[in-house]
Amino acid sequence: MAEAKYVLPLIRRPRRNRKSAAVRAMLSETTLTVKDLVYPVFIMEGENKEEVIPSMPGITRKTVDRLLVELEEVVALGIPAIAPFPAIADSKKDKKATASYDPNGLVQHCVREVKKAFPDLVIMTDVALDPFNSDGHDGIVSETGEILNDETVEVLCRMAVSHAEAGADFVCPSDMMDGRIGAIREALDDAGYESVSIMAYSAKYASAFYGPFRDALASAPKEGDKKTYQMDPANSKEAMVEVQLDIEEGADVVMVKPASAYLDVVYRTAQTFEIPVSTYHVSGEYSMIMAAALNGWIDKDAVMMESLLSFKRAGASFIWTYFAKDAARILQKK
Repeated sequence: MAEAKYVLPLIRRPRRNRKSAAVRAMLSETTLTVKDLVYPVFIMEGENKEEVIPSMPGITRKTVDRLLVELEEVVALGIPAIAPFPAIADSKKDKKATASYDPNGLVQHCVREVKKAFPDLVIMTDVALDPFNSDGHDGIVSETGEILNDETVEVLCRMAVSHAEAGADFVCPSDMMDGRIGAIREALDDAGYESVSIMAYSAKYASAFYGPFRDALASAPKEGDKKTYQMDPANSKEAMVEVQLDIEEGADVVMVKPASAYLDVVYRTAQTFEIPVSTYHVSGEYSMIMAAALNGWIDKDAVMMESLLSFKRAGASFIWTYFAKDAARILQKK
């Protein structure tokens, strides 16, 4: 090998800071911990039942009693929070999503049972009408097909209060209706739930990455799409407007959803606003990693951990991810 010759000596050699695992660990700029993880779970009615979700390998929908068994592992792993999503029978759906605020509904029952068994586990409940709406939309649909904003907000307020009554720590409006954060804050306060937090899906995009989630809940729109209320993937300035409005209306935490394709929005939000920012590693992102891993094309754990770390690097305070248990197991070994 020919001797290397330099015109000038290399004063800076960045590789020196990467020369060993110990040095790399000391100089790491971003840290992912189990406390950064929120575990979304799919629940269904009945007892002692569990169903696979073909488009989400390794994830199931289960009855609340089965969920309580799984949560023993979740708590043991140190995961601090869960987010339950309900699969509702068609017979209980209607055009005004009245089952969404039933005090004896599936979500409300789940929250009560989880709080009874695991009082310190943080519960973040989804506030949107699509699981309960016979039209499959996050809002009430008019006879002409318009998504009705203000009428929807009234139902969302009733839904949020019912979740707070059941014991939810956070209510998480994911509907993207205008003005809903302020209305829900007022409704919660009027009902005596000033301590219940609001985590707003502030920049929720009309994304193609949600497909497996809609399979899990059978909640896809019957007609049309969600582009009149969820955000255009082309826009980031608009996201800043949405986030600012939600903060002004009383949001305690804001979310950018999805995660991987919107790291610029996560970063911009975290840099612009002095408020915790979360992101959702959504079903399509999970399923793509799992599909490639099952085909032997990628190292699942390595890609999973790299993805989660990138969300923290971009500025996320915490991450909703179906990989929460897998990631927690790896983090426990470090």
